[in-house]
Amino acid sequence: MDGRTRLRLDVSYDGTDFSGWAVQPDRRTVAGVLGEALDLLLGAGTATGLTVA
Repeated sequence: MDGRTRLRLDVSYDGTDFSGWAVQPDRRTVAGVLGEALDLLLGAGTATGLTVA
């Protein structure tokens, strides 16, 4: 094992105030907001590789 922990989050949201899923410069996106929240919870740079399905 490589020491990483994998988490599954089931997330629903109203997309009205977002510019899509993927991180985009100068845009509020779902992945951007989730990444910022995970950085606060887990430490900056800890959460990497968000995947949507």
